[in-house]
Amino acid sequence: MSPVATLDSPLPPSLPAGTETAVFVSGASDAPVEVSVDGMRHRTAWVRGRFWATVPVGAHGRAVEIAAVGGEEVALLARIEVVAPVPPPRLGRPAPAELIAICMATFEPDPALFRTQVESLRAQTDTRWVCVVSDDASSPAHVERIREVLGDDPRFLLSHSPERLGFYRNFERALRLAPAEADLLALCDQDDRWAPEKLAVLRAALGDAGLVYSDQRLVDADGRVLRDTLWRGRRNNHTDLTSMLVANTITGAAVLMRREIAELALPFPDTPGMLFHDAWIAVAALAAGDVAYVDRPLYDYVQHRGAIFGSVTHGEAPRRRRRPGSPRGSYFRGYVPRAVLAAVLLARDGGRLPAGKRRALERFVAAERSTTAFLWLAVRPLRVLAGRTETLASESELLPGLLWRRLAGPLRFDASLPALLSFEQKRLRRWRARV
Repeated sequence: MSPVATLDSPLPPSLPAGTETAVFVSGASDAPVEVSVDGMRHRTAWVRGRFWATVPVGAHGRAVEIAAVGGEEVALLARIEVVAPVPPPRLGRPAPAELIAICMATFEPDPALFRTQVESLRAQTDTRWVCVVSDDASSPAHVERIREVLGDDPRFLLSHSPERLGFYRNFERALRLAPAEADLLALCDQDDRWAPEKLAVLRAALGDAGLVYSDQRLVDADGRVLRDTLWRGRRNNHTDLTSMLVANTITGAAVLMRREIAELALPFPDTPGMLFHDAWIAVAALAAGDVAYVDRPLYDYVQHRGAIFGSVTHGEAPRRRRRPGSPRGSYFRGYVPRAVLAAVLLARDGGRLPAGKRRALERFVAAERSTTAFLWLAVRPLRVLAGRTETLASESELLPGLLWRRLAGPLRFDASLPALLSFEQKRLRRWRARV
């Protein structure tokens, strides 16, 4: 008799042929099971009728079949279709060498802030660029306002998504829309303001790195400077991969990257935690090679109530009620999402990851089962004593989850997925709120 097993959430319905990735599989089962990926079995954790595992997936053949296996019995959990990769669009007109594609994601932008952002792009001293605007199913009225601001400027290419994706998937869509002629890609929010020299300075500073980013000023919607540098009270980091995995330091709108970095990052992975495009791209870029930094603000990061972190930066109470944290939340919503990102990069290695960085990813993934790896992560918060404040000791916020994982089986804890907001990096939130 096949094991009775169900998934907590759907897996990706399709993957481009040739994609290597990793997926987090979790659900309910009436007995301990393994997870099979096209016949290859992987061990799972199983506690009180709940199972979970992060498993590598290769998109080969016509489909990938993921199943729960109990003994010799098999229950199909998901079938991921393997589809032909969609090539990037082409401009259809001559393009300059090392063209930059500015990838902007929009959703019902504030008209005044959007106009200011677009005008700051038009004012760039580096003119070798086009801008693809991926709109996330805004209302017809908002789309009309976007078209009005863009006008008949041929450098702007607007694409309207027929369904709501959310900002994470919308930035993924924007990267896919980057014309094939563009060797360099920049990410762009809908409501910031770029300095005229931003693209020129980033292009010059890229050098041999795969990605370069800059500092930024934090301003309010009226242009009042709230913070003249992001790095007050926290050390910047663009060299330590584990620190980047624990606490990202690269804001998407500050970035210029080579197309190869975007290709490594696509498709964006799913994790059981909050999904942020810039955190994923930052980890992918640093895993693959060098990241460069420009130690000066090149844009104004506008803080307002409509922004993802706007109310947090103003030090105001969040609009939604926060659930208290828990060790289970620390594990499933804190540690596991970061381990999934590491597993995806290991699956996509293909010989491109330096050996030291591959070891760092492997050690982070192993922290939930290896005592040595756990202790390595546990002592990292002590780095603040030597001025290494890039994570603000946020590793310590993952440790209760790892301890929960070790005790969950013997003590038969509740192992269901907790609420999405059951984990928060409180140290980072307090740092963002200091204006």
